[in-house]
Amino acid sequence: MALAVIRVLWTVRKSCRGSPHIFPNPNRYCSSKSHSNSNSNSNSNPLLLKLLQVPNSRIKTTLDQEMPLLENSQPSWDFLVTSLSPSSSDKARLVLEWILEKMLKEKEKDHDLFSELIFLCGKVKDVMLGMRVFSSMEATGVKPTSLVFNSLISVCLTSQDVLAAVSLFEIMERSESYKPDFHTYNIFISAFSKSGNVDAMLGWYRAKKAAGLGPDLQTFESLISGYVNSSRFEIADRIFEEMMSSGIVPSTSMLESMLKGICKQKSLIRAKEFFKFVIDSGWEISENMIDMLVALYRHQGKVEEMEELLETMMKPCLITNGVLARIHCGIVKMYAMLDRLDDVEFAVGRMLKQGLSFTNADDVEKVICSYFRREAYDRLDIFLECLKSCYVIKKSTYDLLISGYKRAHLLEKVDRMMEDMKSAGLV
Repeated sequence: MALAVIRVLWTVRKSCRGSPHIFPNPNRYCSSKSHSNSNSNSNSNPLLLKLLQVPNSRIKTTLDQEMPLLENSQPSWDFLVTSLSPSSSDKARLVLEWILEKMLKEKEKDHDLFSELIFLCGKVKDVMLGMRVFSSMEATGVKPTSLVFNSLISVCLTSQDVLAAVSLFEIMERSESYKPDFHTYNIFISAFSKSGNVDAMLGWYRAKKAAGLGPDLQTFESLISGYVNSSRFEIADRIFEEMMSSGIVPSTSMLESMLKGICKQKSLIRAKEFFKFVIDSGWEISENMIDMLVALYRHQGKVEEMEELLETMMKPCLITNGVLARIHCGIVKMYAMLDRLDDVEFAVGRMLKQGLSFTNADDVEKVICSYFRREAYDRLDIFLECLKSCYVIKKSTYDLLISGYKRAHLLEKVDRMMEDMKSAGLV
């Protein structure tokens, strides 16, 4: 089987050199059910620093030396390979080769481990290494499963070898023991969603349903994300309604995608309705959702309506202090940009009383600019004193203060800011 797969992939790779990727006709796909799953860890790894420092020629030797010392804290290979890839994909490949060599030396028989190793080959976009793992697995007598094929398909799609991925899918269709399962289709749907090919994405979604495999949360996430990113908002709405009618609870990322689409359309009314729907449903509100909402309110200059949003958020719902702080800061920033200092100070005081503070320097600096425009220097002093008790002032903020005081010829205040910067270790 391994030789057959490799021959197919080599043929496909030759045929698509210099040619555009050809997408499948998903209406052909209709398969029986099979279930599998794959996972990868992402924890900190003590090997990373050493592997970054040593030359490529010493990667495997370093692993041989360090692994016996880490028996009680086995490394996360996912984290290690992902961390190495941006700066040195060659080192990441050598790590994967070392893992394969150890598995073969120990005569590993767990196909799940081979599947995970193949999946990691996708991190470095190395289809040939993935095929080498596959053939090595079969050479040791371990039979492939849907899980293993899914991992190899994922590597192909990550490497943009679409025809190779489809060829593997067809091999699975013809098999008796590793038929395409729900995860197989999800891999294709997700890949085309990320690439922006929504027609192929929809085709694989239809193929999945034709195969008798109903949509799941991952399927809907990919569909909605793909349609929103392609600005096909009406279809995204229909998919969301279909998901809700099926009884599947949306994930946070899905809610973010839906709100992103609404905000792209600059529909404040719909955004408020959707946000209320999320709150009434008892779903978690993310900081990304608040950032999108605040940006939409600010773009339309609706600060009073943002106050209403804050009142809504004060009711019992799943929110964090980070979410609340972002709403407070959004209101403060809008008042500052409108030079409504009385409202700025009221909003800041309200935020501080709730034990919250500013989340970024830009919001603070917008307030400071408002004080400068109004030449309200004494009030600015009071604001800065309040700020010091709950917020670490950044260098960019000190630079802004010094520049503003210089323009106003307030040299004593300039000197004071310079001293504060020195005390904070920013000079």
